[in-house]
This record gives sequence, C-alpha cells and structure tokens, in this order.
Amino acid sequence: MNNWHRTRGFTLLEILIAIAIFAMIGVASSALLSRMIDANDVSDERFAELEKLQRALLIIERDLLQAVPRPARVEGDLQESVMIGGVGADSDADGIAFVRTGWHNPQLMLPRSNLQLVAYRLQDNRLERVYGNFVDNVIGYEPKVRVLLEGVEDFQVEFFVKREGAPESERDWNENYNGSVLPRAVALIITTQAFGEIRREFVTSSLAQVDEN
Repeated sequence: MNNWHRTRGFTLLEILIAIAIFAMIGVASSALLSRMIDANDVSDERFAELEKLQRALLIIERDLLQAVPRPARVEGDLQESVMIGGVGADSDADGIAFVRTGWHNPQLMLPRSNLQLVAYRLQDNRLERVYGNFVDNVIGYEPKVRVLLEGVEDFQVEFFVKREGAPESERDWNENYNGSVLPRAVALIITTQAFGEIRREFVTSSLAQVDEN
C-alpha cells in the first residue's frame, strides 16, 4: 500500500491547474515581450528623428557661422542687404537668406568661388535649404532645394541688433532684418511634431569683425 502511494502520478485536476498556470505565465510573458518590442521601435524612431534634427542644426550652424557681409544679385539686380530675414513670400513661416564662405573648392578646380548664397524656408511642413552654385545667379536660374527636416510645424527667425547708445548687456531681438551689415546674432525657433519648440542662437562673424577693428 505504501509503495502505491509513493508511485502514483498527478491527478487530472492537478494537470489542469498546472496547464492553466503555464498558460497565464505564457500570456503575461508574451504581452511583456510585445510591449518591450513596441517600446524599442518607438525608441528607435525617436532616435532617428533626433539624429535628423541634430544633422539639420549642424548644417544651419555651419552656414550661419560662416556668413559674410557680401550682397548678392537677385534677378540681375545687385542688392544692398547682406542678410534678409523674416516673413517671406516663398516660406510658409519665416525665412532667411545670406551669403556664406567656406564652400570647399579644392585648388579652384570648379568654375565657382568658395562663396555660396543660401536660404532657409518652411514649405509643406518641411524645413528646406535653398542654394545655388553661384552667388550672383543669372535671370531664370532655378536654385537647388534640399529638405533638411520634415514634420516642422513652425519656423521663426529673430535677429539680435545692438541698439545705438544702448548698454552692451541689453538685448534687442527683431523679428525682421534687412541690413547692409550682419546682425550680431541670429536665433532660430523650430517647432517640430516630435520635439516641440527648439530655440538655437548663433553668433555671426560680425562680432569678430568688431573685435578686430
């Protein structure tokens, strides 16, 4: 009798309970794994969006830090302004246009200078960089367009201009600019669907020129 008790197997009820427990563990593990996979996908998407944003800001920073006080011809007419910014006809929000130096031309092998006319604008929720091969473009020339960032809800530009006679510590940010000299600094406010409002301020080469003089 004792040997029979030691060798008996599981009852049907015990097997059903064990199956139910394993099923519950499997369902919970599957749900947890699914949530982890979804969270990882969202994290990868956010990281990819962050990389695009950082790349766009680096391109903008490179252009603004190399801005030079050089007017350009538009449709054959020489302009007095070296930087134009604010609400533009070609942008759904603000825009900015200027000439930058440092456009690499090794040993002047290409039929152009190292200067480049660039502009930034917002169209159809896309932040675009507009540029050409020559600073003074001929009439009818169509500039090239590069999309830097998508999902942009707003694009605003502000310009820091030192007021005549005002203390150095006082800031005066203007929403529009059209001058024959570069502003002290430029602020860009980019509002994206993924990261909200982002403000970046860039000091132009005008400060270096002032220090040299």
